[in-house]
Amino acid sequence: MSSEPNGIETATDSATTTPPPSFVKQAMRNMVRKGSKSLFHLGLTAAGFIGFILVVAWLGRPTLPQ
Repeated sequence: MSSEPNGIETATDSATTTPPPSFVKQAMRNMVRKGSKSLFHLGLTAAGFIGFILVVAWLGRPTLPQ
């Protein structure tokens, strides 16, 4: 650290500190650690999303004149 004339110290060796792990790395680490629970939740989310899309498509279908 270097001291400036006004008494404020600044960090000059900021390149040597390691940044915190990214959110993607943390999410991947959690998925590996939790295993099948994460896959189950992913499956539920996918099934819910597909169900939602099907309901919206069914409700928004065009009516043909007879």
